[in-house]
Amino acid sequence: MENMLTESGPLVEKLNQVTRHLKTTFVGKDDIIDLMSLCLVGRENLFLLGPPGTAKSALVRALAQRLEGKTFEYLLTRFTEPNELFGPFDIRKLREGDLVTNTEGMLPEANLIFLDELLNANSAILNSLLMVLNERVFRRGRETRALPALLMVAASNHLPEDEALQALFDRFLVRVHCDYVAPDALADVLEAGWNLEQRGGAEAPTITAAEVLQLQALIPTIDLRPIRSQYVELISKLRLAGVAVSDRRAVKLQRLLAASALLCQRPTVIASDMWVLRYIWDTDEQREIIAGIVDAVVLADEQPGQHPRAAGSEAPNADAILSEVQALTAQWDQPETSLAERTVIKDQLRYLHGRTQWLPNEVQRSYVQEPLDALWQKVLQA
Repeated sequence: MENMLTESGPLVEKLNQVTRHLKTTFVGKDDIIDLMSLCLVGRENLFLLGPPGTAKSALVRALAQRLEGKTFEYLLTRFTEPNELFGPFDIRKLREGDLVTNTEGMLPEANLIFLDELLNANSAILNSLLMVLNERVFRRGRETRALPALLMVAASNHLPEDEALQALFDRFLVRVHCDYVAPDALADVLEAGWNLEQRGGAEAPTITAAEVLQLQALIPTIDLRPIRSQYVELISKLRLAGVAVSDRRAVKLQRLLAASALLCQRPTVIASDMWVLRYIWDTDEQREIIAGIVDAVVLADEQPGQHPRAAGSEAPNADAILSEVQALTAQWDQPETSLAERTVIKDQLRYLHGRTQWLPNEVQRSYVQEPLDALWQKVLQA
């Protein structure tokens, strides 16, 4: 096993180079990029939740450009038909009495699949999508074929409300919120974007679909036995806290623990690899609860070679937001505050408003929202 991982070292480094490149291009999106890389190696599905304009589509497209393979992207509406995703029936075969789908350039041939506004899916395509997401199989009539999909990503600006869509959402093992970039990072965003324009993508690292397949084939070789008891205990604690971690999800999550170890070029999983369990929430209210339970295990691990994402959680901090709102209020109330400074305050306030909406604790959210709304009233009346 050690020899296999040593031989795979160049491939892991190749993927890590792609990850680092994406992080320099997309400022403030490190958590999402790390999760895309993890799900790519673990061959699991990733769900991006966030408002419009937060670079959800751009992130996936950038990864697609770095992945030398076929990509399929589609914006779902409630009127989307199966033919738009899977392709039409082959007319020539139909004349001969065979129902065969012409999948050229469509979802069944793609290595990376991106379904934007997934939760607009209608009943006509729901069952087909469930099989694609869960089993990596395309079935239509008598047709059945395995899919070459390495990674499936979906995006939405809201969580599912309909029970049928909940089943679709459940097929995405990992969920992450895509937020607006902080105002103080805007200069970095502009510089990264301009550098990308100048480079034109010529120097960007890439990895092939075949090389990703080689990495995926190594997942079963990673040893999970050293943390098995800790993992069982963590799953039990999450269930006792009201988080519905089914047996199926618990089994599939092991692939992501192994992927975390593989990306760190370790033959065994350590406790800090369980950081990925922070991202298995079903509702906003669960995020804080899950982060607290998972961090108690992950942050206590002092073994070397940890994944960089093990260091912290992505949930917003209510105290930090409140402090910033109070500081902005004090600055706004000063008579000597210039027009330019007031414009900056407005931008920061918009950002904090967006972060407040994703505070998982309702009491904290209401507590922070009150002074934030009061400052907004001052801004609107100015």
